[in-house]
Amino acid sequence: MTRSYAQAPIRTVAAANGIEYAYREVGEGGVPLVLLMHFRGNLDNWDPALVDSLAQGRRVIAFDNTGVGRSSGTTPGTIAQMALDAIAFTDALKLAQVDLLGFSLGSFVAQEIALIRPSLARRVVLASAAPQGAPGMHGWTSWVIDAVGAPEIDPARVLDVFYTRSPESRSAGEKAMGRMFTREELDVPTTWQTRQAQYDAVTAWGIPNISFLGRVTAIGASVFVANGDSDPMILPRYSHLLAGLIPQARLKIYPDSAHGFLFQHHAEFAADVEAFLTDPQ
Repeated sequence: MTRSYAQAPIRTVAAANGIEYAYREVGEGGVPLVLLMHFRGNLDNWDPALVDSLAQGRRVIAFDNTGVGRSSGTTPGTIAQMALDAIAFTDALKLAQVDLLGFSLGSFVAQEIALIRPSLARRVVLASAAPQGAPGMHGWTSWVIDAVGAPEIDPARVLDVFYTRSPESRSAGEKAMGRMFTREELDVPTTWQTRQAQYDAVTAWGIPNISFLGRVTAIGASVFVANGDSDPMILPRYSHLLAGLIPQARLKIYPDSAHGFLFQHHAEFAADVEAFLTDPQ
C-alpha cells in the first residue's frame, strides 16, 4: 500500500451506475475514510500533508465524483445526485461502512449520504459546512465567486479566499499549494461544465427554507463540525448552526484561518479528526 498521497497513483473503478471513478488511496487498516472534495477541486486539491497524517493507521480514499477530473460522466447539478453518485463509488469498492470527511461542497454531499444511507456513514467530519436552507447561504458574495469561479483560476485570488491576510496564514497557504501540485501524475483539471453544475448545486442548497433545517436532525451518526474563524465562503456562524442541529455533533473553530483551515492547520486538524474517529463514545 502506498504510504504517501503525493506518490499514490490514480486508479479507476467501474460502478453500477455506468461511471468509471478515478481515485487515490493511501494507508491501511481501520474503517476507511472517504474524502469529499470542494467546489471545482479534483484529486490534486487535497494537501498531501493532511492526507498522510489522516492515513496513519487507516485507509484513506479520495475520489473524483461523477464528471469531475478523470471520472467519466457529466457532473450533476444537485447535491442529492452527487450523494447518490458517491454512494455508487463506495459500492463499487465494496465498502459496507465508511467514515466521511466532506470539505465545503463535499460537506453538503456528506450530509446527504448520512441521510440517504445511514448504515454507510459510521462517523462524519464536516469541514466548512452549512445546513441546507440556512438564511444567507444563497450563493457566495460576488468577490468570492469571482475569485474561485472565473473561467481561468488565479492561484493568488484563491489564496485570498482560502487563507487570511496574516503572514502566517498566507505562508501556510503557499506551502500547501506547493505540496498539492508537486507530483508526476496530475489529475485532469475540472471543466466549465463541472463548475456550472456544482455552483448550481451550491446555490440551490442555499435557497432559504427554514423547514429544511430539520433534515439534519435525522443524522444519527456522530459528527465533527470544523471551520476557520475567518472563512468568507461558509461563514463560521453556519457551522455553529449546523452543530447545534445535529444531535451528536461537536464543533471546533480554528484561529486565524479561512476556507483552507484544514490545510493551514493540517497537523492539528488531523489529530482532532483521529481523536474523533477513535473516540469510544
